[in-house]
Amino acid sequence: MITLEFLITSLIVVLIPGTGVIYTVSTGLVAGRRASLFAALGCTLGIVPHLLATVLGLAALLHSSALAFQALKYAGVAYLFYVAWATWRDRSAFAVEAGQTTRSSAAAVVIKAFLLNILNPKLTIFFLAFLPQFVTPGAARPLLQLFALSGVFMAMTLGVFVAYGLLAHAFRHTVIESPRVQAWLRRGFAAAFVGLGANLALSEK
Repeated sequence: MITLEFLITSLIVVLIPGTGVIYTVSTGLVAGRRASLFAALGCTLGIVPHLLATVLGLAALLHSSALAFQALKYAGVAYLFYVAWATWRDRSAFAVEAGQTTRSSAAAVVIKAFLLNILNPKLTIFFLAFLPQFVTPGAARPLLQLFALSGVFMAMTLGVFVAYGLLAHAFRHTVIESPRVQAWLRRGFAAAFVGLGANLALSEK
């Protein structure tokens, strides 16, 4: 079940930069260490619906229904483009340790990160193809194994995303000292979200 092959494969998947990684890194740079932790938490929570869909068999419906897949896909595309637009328009200067993250702002970061991952139908399809490979053939309780595998994957995701966020935070001072770097970073993050949205829009099942 939880084999070395599963751990290595999961780590590679989690390490690959995607929507969640980009959002966590940008949050770490813009809002600091505490905010990046909430971003990592939100991205991890955004995986839960996809894992539950896989475990409960709902992913099979999404995979077979072109309409359901397209509807969720374009909702995700629209949200990614919105995040890109908001990032591009943000002209506020980065601040160093601007105080503790308030409950309202923390919730906003978590919700935004959650939506970024939940509106990606490719995650559900990925888990549908990924998790069953590591269930022991003929297992008496395959459902428990799926939940265990899902838990390990989520813990790994949270750990890696936290590391990404803390690494971004470590470079904040360098970024803050250069308004030009700030401007290029915003443009880069906006372009990255546009690219992710375009890739999702053009992707097939």
